[in-house]
Amino acid sequence: MPGFAALIVAAGSGSRMGGTPKQYRHLGEVPMLRRTIQAFLFCPEIGCVQTVIGAAQDKEYQAATRGLDLPPPVLGGATRQESVRNGLAALAAKRPQGVLVHDAARPFVSSATIQSVIDALKGGAQAALPLLPVSDSLKHRDESGVLRSVSRDELYRAQTPQGFSFAAIREAHERFWDTEVTDDIALAEMAGLRIVSVPGDEQNMKITTSSDFDLAERMLASAMEIRTGSGFDVHRFAPGDHVWLCGVKIPHDHALEGHSDADAGLHALCDAIFGAIGAGDIGQHFPPSDERWRDAPSHKFLAHAAELMRKAGGELVNCDVTLICEAPRIGPHRETMRQTIARILDVDLARVSVKATTTEGLGFTGRREGLAAQAVANIRMPRS
Repeated sequence: MPGFAALIVAAGSGSRMGGTPKQYRHLGEVPMLRRTIQAFLFCPEIGCVQTVIGAAQDKEYQAATRGLDLPPPVLGGATRQESVRNGLAALAAKRPQGVLVHDAARPFVSSATIQSVIDALKGGAQAALPLLPVSDSLKHRDESGVLRSVSRDELYRAQTPQGFSFAAIREAHERFWDTEVTDDIALAEMAGLRIVSVPGDEQNMKITTSSDFDLAERMLASAMEIRTGSGFDVHRFAPGDHVWLCGVKIPHDHALEGHSDADAGLHALCDAIFGAIGAGDIGQHFPPSDERWRDAPSHKFLAHAAELMRKAGGELVNCDVTLICEAPRIGPHRETMRQTIARILDVDLARVSVKATTTEGLGFTGRREGLAAQAVANIRMPRS
């Protein structure tokens, strides 16, 4: 493949935090590893995101990455260096021009940082890394406890992603496989590669301890806001023997008339999501004049809305669908509807509500000429 690949190193055991490896712990209700991976999936110049995971982590990995377009993960080694080498070997068949190696425990990496590393490689560098100047005073304490000041001039903190010419960094890993280093730039130095630095980002912190996690939660809360979208849809009854509502086929003495399967519940929910993320309405994405969508199942529309939400950095807080009709009866199908919507949106069932009401015989729904649906979606979005 041309272009650039990302290699996410997620093979650590997280022993310093105890329990579940830190990369699989939830940060703002989303696994930290998923946040990290998505930062690179959203970059148009990244053609592949390869992950390296630890032994016996497959179950946690599959849960954290469900629904993401990723190649199978690679098993890591006894050291980070070995894990990176295994990941590079897995990417070799794709023949990327460059590779960005990134720590799974840095979920707040920005698109600007990723792009600046890519731009440095495109500009002729064989290796590039984000650097931050050291701002704190530095002290050295010897074994006897005696302190002395250390100059911070010309000292920097290295971050990831660290970008490389793929061929050059793979050769360096193979050449110096028995030399232990703390990061891949150290191998680039040993191999004599042309290295440039780009500005680092204080937000691109590495989460290592429980206190880091607490700080990350506060950072996330301050960087996000809740946006609410609403949707409404109506379909008239037509001859038929079933209706589709909230992704469930329900036997009935009429069908619903529409260009697609006329699932008013899912259509209303799509519009609620589109509204919350500022992405127009269902008619813009799936116009009724387009024959591709004739009789199309509406779960495809909702899956598309969910994909756009995630690409915008959004996370569904909850959604609520109200079906307005005299018939068919919704109660017997309510839980199946909730489960179907939760599966399409890839969220916990507790985040989905479906309910029904009538208009007490009033209006077109009361006369059983059709039915209506309204929906509300609350989505956590990056603060603009």
